[in-house]
Amino acid sequence: MRILYIIDNMKEGGKERQLAELVKSLKNKNGIDLLLVILSDATDYDYIDKLDADIRILKRKYKKDISIFGKISKICEDFRPDIIHSWELMCSVYSLPVAKMKGIKFVNGIVRSAPSESDINAAKWIWTRLTFLFSDVILGNSHAGLLSFKAPGAKSSCIYNGFDFGRLQSIQSAEKIKRNHNICTENVVGMVARFNAHKGYDLYIKSAMNILDRRNNVTFVAVGTGDTFDNCVNLVPAKYKGHIRFLGQQRDVESIVNAFDIGVLVSKNEGISNAIMEYMALEKPVVASMNSGNEELVQNNTTGLLAKHGDIADLTEKIEYLLSNKDVAAAMGKAGRERVERMFNIEKMALEHMNLYERVLNG
Repeated sequence: MRILYIIDNMKEGGKERQLAELVKSLKNKNGIDLLLVILSDATDYDYIDKLDADIRILKRKYKKDISIFGKISKICEDFRPDIIHSWELMCSVYSLPVAKMKGIKFVNGIVRSAPSESDINAAKWIWTRLTFLFSDVILGNSHAGLLSFKAPGAKSSCIYNGFDFGRLQSIQSAEKIKRNHNICTENVVGMVARFNAHKGYDLYIKSAMNILDRRNNVTFVAVGTGDTFDNCVNLVPAKYKGHIRFLGQQRDVESIVNAFDIGVLVSKNEGISNAIMEYMALEKPVVASMNSGNEELVQNNTTGLLAKHGDIADLTEKIEYLLSNKDVAAAMGKAGRERVERMFNIEKMALEHMNLYERVLNG
């Protein structure tokens, strides 16, 4: 079985990490040949070098560079894939015509969030629906996402993200992380996410300030960078700056999360969140926005608490509850770890992809 994966870039983001984990899991299996095509040189080369996989970079001169069609066609002539698996919309737009012309099966894996219809750009919606028409399989990482995009059920499939527990073998202790970042409080609450319009870092910060008005034994940590980073930093008055810390992009995210007492994710929409999986794998209780993707991952009142998105008072109440009830928080953390081990492990994700590819090839 020869599989060609195509993605826009391989920076350290959620879908990029999932593709990397899948490639690592499948590349040494008997009877499988893999090729990864990346449509940008805006890529973390240290990151992709660790994959030790066959990789081709097709640098676009501009976003809609039509020369990419011919380059993908030539790669398919040389590699002769049985399946093309696309991970992003523009990748599907470029590679679907090539797949149809050459009789290659096409897995359209672009459904990786669960937005409301009003949040989907009209042009993106039209192009997404067009790619659905000509795909052999539409693959999402959540049932909520497939419903949001109105993917036709007859050729849709859901495979949850997987977590590789091997990533936890060399993490640093919570005490060392706290020393390195000069965190001296008893409790640490953290959020790991990109700073963009879809993530509610502003709500997280406002909730943190509410809590800090009542207690001073907690530090709130924000991990990530992005378009809204500076605006969020500017939201914090001087009196809170010692207890609300912006760590920027971090390589060793698992070690940072290991220092958390509570993992938070405030977001408008989600598929299956890699950050939440990391929290749960490290036995951290979760407080997350109540949206359909998170509800597939977080069991409310069992592995964490779901708060109404946009309701700062509700978010504040749920974080404070876990800070004040350590036994409940610890039990939720253990339940979260067990849930990831059972339902969201990397071996399960890889096996389900293998089974999907076999079904596609067998019609």
